[in-house]
Amino acid sequence: MPTQFVLSGRARALNSSAIREILKVTERPEVISFAGGLPSPATFPVERMRQATEKVLRDAPHAALQYGPTEGYGPLREWIAERLSRPGAPIPASRVLVTTGSQQGLDLLGKVLVDEGSKVLVETPSYLGALQAFSLFSPRFEALPGDAQGIVTDALDADGLAGARFLYCLPNFQNPTGRRMPLARRQALVALAAEAGVPLLEDDPYGELSYGGEALPSLLSMNPDGVVYMGSFSKVLAPGLRLGYVVAPEPVYAKLVQAKQAADLHTPSFSQYVVHEAVQDGFLDTHIPTIRSLYAQQCERMLAALAREFPAQARWNRPEGGMFIWVELPEGLDTGALLAEAVERNVAFVPGAPFYAIEPRTNTLRLSFVTVPGEKIDAGVKVLGELLKAAIAALPG
Repeated sequence: MPTQFVLSGRARALNSSAIREILKVTERPEVISFAGGLPSPATFPVERMRQATEKVLRDAPHAALQYGPTEGYGPLREWIAERLSRPGAPIPASRVLVTTGSQQGLDLLGKVLVDEGSKVLVETPSYLGALQAFSLFSPRFEALPGDAQGIVTDALDADGLAGARFLYCLPNFQNPTGRRMPLARRQALVALAAEAGVPLLEDDPYGELSYGGEALPSLLSMNPDGVVYMGSFSKVLAPGLRLGYVVAPEPVYAKLVQAKQAADLHTPSFSQYVVHEAVQDGFLDTHIPTIRSLYAQQCERMLAALAREFPAQARWNRPEGGMFIWVELPEGLDTGALLAEAVERNVAFVPGAPFYAIEPRTNTLRLSFVTVPGEKIDAGVKVLGELLKAAIAALPG
């Protein structure tokens, strides 16, 4: 007998990630990929993780291989809370929820905070994974004006913020633009949101990747009761661990825990034990500077190649940290169409349009430089430069 599966409206509305689809192409070894936001495997502390794994299996095998609490492994939650705490803004471990990657945090927050038609404020452009996660719950996105320094706080007012369930942003080396919000704008954003009673969702996977090592205060440290903070071990240890965390005030925290119980009971105990063993003695303070140094060199190599090969009409940022360069091109150029030509020549990038919640700009693209050797950066940028010059020359007028 034939069986008919009837999909929910939510399932029918699902779309594949543009980046994930592009990454299928980049599995071909001949492709020079500037597409994925993947950290460089050269930064993975393999020996450190081997030692931590052996110690956990020797000293606490049964606990590490058993079910655990939904909130997460207690010592790891305490370590996260201590690392995020600042003078005058302590973070208790009771507010830390360990998640299966920070992407799960976005999913849980969508479940807990968004109803159909809810007003949700996002940057222009914004992180594609967040837009995907929130879109499942049918919000009404409103895109905030932005420039090279992030959200233009001077353009915000109480009426524009009123009624929003939350404002989602990445203040540090944003994906996709690589921009970092300066201190004055952080202070203004926190003050405006608090005055309007709008929660801030601060997504911070790249905050420790400042090339110079300089840190700016988190939004969380400015208003711990008005900010939900998301962090990750993916960019500072390894993404395959799938370990992230959310810091949230009550009663949001309690509802996030309940939503996680329904989703996966808890984040794998073994990963949590191993990561805690690896980081508890200050290892990240010596490991992260090696990541910063490598990424700074890779970034300079790509910036030099862009200046040499790209057409004069192209504009791009000069990142102070993170993994991305954002390119803006003349109006009328469609980087989605350009991608197909680039792939034919074994180069990949991410078109910018999917990063816009509304009114996508097709004349933008994102480049990631951290996984590509220097000589391949030069070769790939040269190909893109040739394609862009030809595309611009073909524009009407």
